[in-house]
Amino acid sequence: MSSIMPAGAGALLKHRSLLLFLLSRSLSRFSSQIGAVAIGWQIYDLTGSAFDLGMVGLVQFLPTALLLFVAGHAADRYERKRVVQLCQFAEALTALFLAWGAYSGWLTVTHIFIATFVLGTAGAFESPTTSALLPLITPPGSLQRATAISSGATQVATITGPALGGLAYAVMPSMPYGIMVLFWLFGAILTGGIRLLQPAAVGDAATPGDLFAGVRFVRNNPAILGTISLDLFAVLLGGATALLPIYARDILEAGPLGLGILRAAPAVGALLMTAFLARHTIHRRVGMRMFQAVIVFGAATVVFALSHWMWLSVLVLAILGAADTISVVIRFSLVQLATPDEMRGRVGAVNFLFINASNQLGQFESGVTAALFGAMPAAVLGGVGTIAIALLWMKLFPALRDVEKLE
Repeated sequence: MSSIMPAGAGALLKHRSLLLFLLSRSLSRFSSQIGAVAIGWQIYDLTGSAFDLGMVGLVQFLPTALLLFVAGHAADRYERKRVVQLCQFAEALTALFLAWGAYSGWLTVTHIFIATFVLGTAGAFESPTTSALLPLITPPGSLQRATAISSGATQVATITGPALGGLAYAVMPSMPYGIMVLFWLFGAILTGGIRLLQPAAVGDAATPGDLFAGVRFVRNNPAILGTISLDLFAVLLGGATALLPIYARDILEAGPLGLGILRAAPAVGALLMTAFLARHTIHRRVGMRMFQAVIVFGAATVVFALSHWMWLSVLVLAILGAADTISVVIRFSLVQLATPDEMRGRVGAVNFLFINASNQLGQFESGVTAALFGAMPAAVLGGVGTIAIALLWMKLFPALRDVEKLE
């Protein structure tokens, strides 16, 4: 908690290093979103197999699980912007491989899976390092607002990136990969221009104990453990967005265009909320506000599950995205501010694993539950489960519930 007055959104965007960070991170997110569309389309074009399509996500997630401790230590041991740059260069080279193969016609499913694994490996290092870099380039007292602006920038990429990838793929299968090469290279150049407002704490050579220090730190800090685990279980149970194709075709009868609108709705709600939070930070009872946002997320999921009207479904999905953004901004700020700088990479790696696991396993849970009980009961159960988790976590982690201020 600090008495320093936070900088306004306009003033933050005038900080050269923060602006470079936002542009670089946005370009990386654009590339990832373009790649998700292009790789998915190409895999399905080559195989026609839904199983192979599902394997893409698993192949990309595996490096996160396998390299969790190494990636976190690298973020704390080495200069963070250099780690991010190396990851972006590796991603650009991988995209160049895909572009060349798609253009020449020799790209196979095996090649794509290998490239996807490499991209997942680079992402496993880049994400926790990027998260640990933000507090070092943000003016004192302004992390919450900077996090909201950063989240908004990534939401723009999340909304427009898939459309750009699909349009580029329709012109030529190699084009989206070429765009990814340019975006990642430009992002790496921008990252190189970042200057830290405060020095990073660089650690010594790794020992086996150092590699697992992030897990121990999270386990011994109830507020951080509660924050990260709340995200894991809430998203795990509330993954109704995985069922959107079923809702668009069979329940709302909205067709492919309706599916696109439904998929965009949470990101639009999230973007509007980030614009609000960039100007109006949460000053009081931030722990309770986080739990309230998760409860709203669960309630919106239930309403969506029961809705047979397209307009209502779009509205509650936008509310769902807005509530999730409040939770994300508070969670990220809490974790970063409660973690010493020399530990932020390793703690960020644990957080990144939980986020990825919740997204991937949440889709799996929703699919299995829908197969057993039907899409609507599965979505209702997920929303109710999310609310129950939030109420239970309020009892289990009173220190987190009672957090008054972030900075």
